[in-house]
Amino acid sequence: MTTSSQNKFVLVTGGAGYIGSHTVVELLNKDYNVVVVDNVSATSQDTIHRIEKITNKKFPFFPWDILDGPALRDIFNQFDIGSVIHFAALKGVGESGQIPLAYYHNNITGTINLLQVMKEFNVKNIVFSSSATVYGEPPIIPIPETCPTASGPTNTYGRTKLFVEHIIRDLCTAEQDWNAALLRYFNPAGAHPSGMLGENPSGVPNNLMPYLAQVAVGKREELCIFGDDYKSKDGTAIRDYIHIVDLSIGHLAALEKLNENPGCIEYNLGTGQGTTVLEMVSAFSKAVGRDLPYKICPRRAGDVTNLTADPRKANKELNWKAELTLDDMCQSLWKWQTNVANGVV
Repeated sequence: MTTSSQNKFVLVTGGAGYIGSHTVVELLNKDYNVVVVDNVSATSQDTIHRIEKITNKKFPFFPWDILDGPALRDIFNQFDIGSVIHFAALKGVGESGQIPLAYYHNNITGTINLLQVMKEFNVKNIVFSSSATVYGEPPIIPIPETCPTASGPTNTYGRTKLFVEHIIRDLCTAEQDWNAALLRYFNPAGAHPSGMLGENPSGVPNNLMPYLAQVAVGKREELCIFGDDYKSKDGTAIRDYIHIVDLSIGHLAALEKLNENPGCIEYNLGTGQGTTVLEMVSAFSKAVGRDLPYKICPRRAGDVTNLTADPRKANKELNWKAELTLDDMCQSLWKWQTNVANGVV
């Protein structure tokens, strides 16, 4: 942290969510001043207590929505905010196609609202939670940041992320004192090593690992694998799974990068290693100690064959690299899920 930013606050929108909460832990561990806003629609206020328990630090938290302009202004009036890490968004790929207006309104209008309030208060540094889905069906594997996005994402969720990238980039072009890091995540997995913090969806999980964890504790009967006719070694889709702690640390590296006034920059946050769905099921079964039941289902609309990152730009420019393994992801997730299922946290 630079001296000039030490006394200012980092506003984390969606800071009670899966990625946001782990990033708040890393920020607090590095002695950043943090304020969190999250409408807790997809999480629980208990997450805030868990963060405080892990870090032994308290911080301001507001259970408000970024669509509420007056509420946002109230936060900016109360705290000397120097930068924003923006996670707040709806995030279900499948769900996004069923309720597209809700996704466009929440993800795009919410971001515009945030940017307008930032502009009013002369806060011009933002780290944006984007997604590898902006690449659509990528022509290049592993995927570099220069991979074209013109053909477009294959689902509504991905389109909201790409449109927000364009909005932020246009703002940085028009007003060159703005700085933004657009972080294109691959597939976050795992949990905090303490077992006290992880992903615990309130409804049916949208993502592979939390669903599989619920199968392991008997909450779900079996996993549905969407498609086994992809061009991969076992017919299932390939993804680049990155440990949630590595991903969170990447946000701090991006935040520090903004102190160099780089303008608008994009970074892939991934490991560079592709893993099939069946390989991931096998790895998690190993952590659990038994084979987990699954069945093959039809492909899910909007899913692509392979999303594997080329993370070399982030490795070089952010001095950041994913360090934790697939086994680390699976073991930490199982520890978290066991705690949750047993009511420990």
